[in-house]
Amino acid sequence: MNVEIAARQLEALGNVTRLEVYRTLVRSGPDGLAVGHLQQRLGVAASTLSHHLKYLVDRGLITQERQATTLICRAEYPAMNALIGFLADECCADTRLAGAPALPAGARK
Repeated sequence: MNVEIAARQLEALGNVTRLEVYRTLVRSGPDGLAVGHLQQRLGVAASTLSHHLKYLVDRGLITQERQATTLICRAEYPAMNALIGFLADECCADTRLAGAPALPAGARK
């Protein structure tokens, strides 16, 4: 992942409503949620939700699939894992190069 993609994705998640939408979709698993169910869970107006969903789709964080008359939204787990990995892989990189002690407890190698 390059820094521009990471910045766009992090910027998208920097909005409270989009972060709530995204977390709800991540929690829903691979089956995702219909837009109507997502709207009910979050109590967000349909037009507002549509705007935020488009933003997340454009940043590659979620996908949408039409099933008959229902629009299903799903978290794009590979994108999520790539973003998490991009951040975690940089943990303490400069100190490792300088011969500093091992990573802090809980840090990813």
